[in-house]
Amino acid sequence: MIEKSDVEAVLDLIRPSLQADGGDVKLVDVSDDGVVSVELQGACKGCPMSQITLANGVERILKERIPAVKSVVPADLA
Repeated sequence: MIEKSDVEAVLDLIRPSLQADGGDVKLVDVSDDGVVSVELQGACKGCPMSQITLANGVERILKERIPAVKSVVPADLA
């Protein structure tokens, strides 16, 4: 089982990069099967590049640091 506090700690590492571009990320949920739901905020919300940010940024780093993470999805699709 993935601890939300562990996911939040990794998101805290990612957050400065997003904030530098006027965005942010909020943890919404972590499922028992390793799916992390997040909400992109600020400039990231609705940005055409948000899916790339989610997959190549947030998801990649979370999977590297927490191997039990299977995927990262936007909260509105969870």
